[in-house]
Amino acid sequence: MPPAETPLARLEQHAGRAFPALSAARERTARRLAERAVLLEGVAIAPNATVALMGSWGRRELTTGSDDDYVVLVRGLAPADGGWGSAHDTAAAVAERFARDPGGFGAPGRQGVFAEVVYSADLMRVGLDDDTNTNLTRRMLLVLESVAAVHDDVLAGVRLDVIHDYLRAALRDRRPPRFLLNDLVRYWRTIGVDFVAKDRERGGAGWGLRNAKLRTSRKLLFASGLLPVLRCHELRAEQIAPFLAEQFALPPSDRVADAFLRYDAPTEGAQALAAYDAFLALLDDDAVRAELSALDSRAAAAGSPRWREVAELGATLEDRLLGLLFGPELGPVTQRYAVL
Repeated sequence: MPPAETPLARLEQHAGRAFPALSAARERTARRLAERAVLLEGVAIAPNATVALMGSWGRRELTTGSDDDYVVLVRGLAPADGGWGSAHDTAAAVAERFARDPGGFGAPGRQGVFAEVVYSADLMRVGLDDDTNTNLTRRMLLVLESVAAVHDDVLAGVRLDVIHDYLRAALRDRRPPRFLLNDLVRYWRTIGVDFVAKDRERGGAGWGLRNAKLRTSRKLLFASGLLPVLRCHELRAEQIAPFLAEQFALPPSDRVADAFLRYDAPTEGAQALAAYDAFLALLDDDAVRAELSALDSRAAAAGSPRWREVAELGATLEDRLLGLLFGPELGPVTQRYAVL
């Protein structure tokens, strides 16, 4: 069971429905984070730096097949003279320690986003040509799904810096911050575009697993950013940054559970997260994961019972999220700020 004070646990209590796969994944993630912290003992990590784990680590949803998506995050500017030596030495030491983790290590994704040194000032170059696909991805994952292996305060500080950078464009009472909202939508659409680009580049290899995640974990992640931003319509300007910092420090499933509870929809929230919980249980099954990974097209997926099961779970999740976003409480806000 998740700790009683978490929104996920409160939703369980309200709806009388457990989420065993999510609970088990959170326990596994907490245990593995503690192991990683021990593994990094003796590595020289500057006081203004941290090792930020993203992906399923940041969502607190580790499964047996999870990758090690991480960066060495430094709060501040990159050295003007290019003298990044100490930070890169740290990154090399972290990579060496992680690679010999007795609990297992999954190589980071192959797009060049992870296992690098990242300076927080670079993340705040939002928009125009300097804001590359890689920079956008790192910034969004930092905000939406990240956790620190060491120096929690550095990650929290960088996340708050990024939030304040978004909010300085314009901040008004009871208005969702549009700059942040637009970037969240841009990231979600980028995920969709990159899905097709990867499929073309890889000739369909891995299509099934990537598509399954697009329908579930990626969609939940987007909703977990969209919902707190839309909820800012209830707040005075000075309340918005602290609220967003508190929300984004939570795992995505907690943010979604909290929104369903806030708008008095525990039954629908339990249905959404039960569907996601069932998907996570499938993802933690090596045989199911292998079956999904082997599917290279929609035509191939049509003959897979597991695929059809995942598609149904994704449809349930989407339906309940749309019901919340376009329901009586949030509907007018969603239409005004997230549609046009």
